[in-house]
Amino acid sequence: MDPWITIASAAVPGSDTELILLQRNDDFAIRIGGVPGDLMNSRTHHSEEALAELACSRLRRIENARVLVGGLGMGFTLAQVLRTVPGSAEVIVAELVPAVVEWNRGMLGQCAGRPVDDGRTRVHLGDVADLLKHRSEKFDAILLDVDNGPEAMTSSDNVWLYSPDGLRTIYEKLRPEGIAAIWSARADPLFTKRLEKTGFDVQLRTVRARPGKGSRHKIFVAQKSR
Repeated sequence: MDPWITIASAAVPGSDTELILLQRNDDFAIRIGGVPGDLMNSRTHHSEEALAELACSRLRRIENARVLVGGLGMGFTLAQVLRTVPGSAEVIVAELVPAVVEWNRGMLGQCAGRPVDDGRTRVHLGDVADLLKHRSEKFDAILLDVDNGPEAMTSSDNVWLYSPDGLRTIYEKLRPEGIAAIWSARADPLFTKRLEKTGFDVQLRTVRARPGKGSRHKIFVAQKSR
């Protein structure tokens, strides 16, 4: 088997974390420097697509739907959102690391079909938490795939998103019956209770990294009740 080759790296703003982009033939991976295993891999993206489907399936017939995606990654979540929502939708994707956007505009973009080039996509360079705190618009769906889930592995700033204050802000930024969908590497009963205390109706879904096989990831599907 051919080895992985490092083709780019980038610092995560506001932290000591470094993201490393690797390629092996037609496959790509993003890793955290010094941490074993892949943070993302172009061959294992079924749960990212499920995140988008679970959050946005109800929006297929809603004109002018507005969706916020926290975390661009390899573009698979964004691409599935765009396949799900109507042509009149607006999809804002917030990405903290500018290099990740550039990778998606370059050779990495071929993996997910270059969703950043879709006319419905608006790229916000910066922390999704800052966007939620300081922008006034409301959304029909908010998707968070910014880290390993509530553990906030790559940036300590992500902790706020999963805190009571962060969840209240997310709740307020949703339109009636809007959905917040949060990707996680594992279940977290305390986080489920935190979502419920915020006022969400919560379902925890288990999704494989690949259809029918691979790691079992979790998606918190939290719907605003009013």
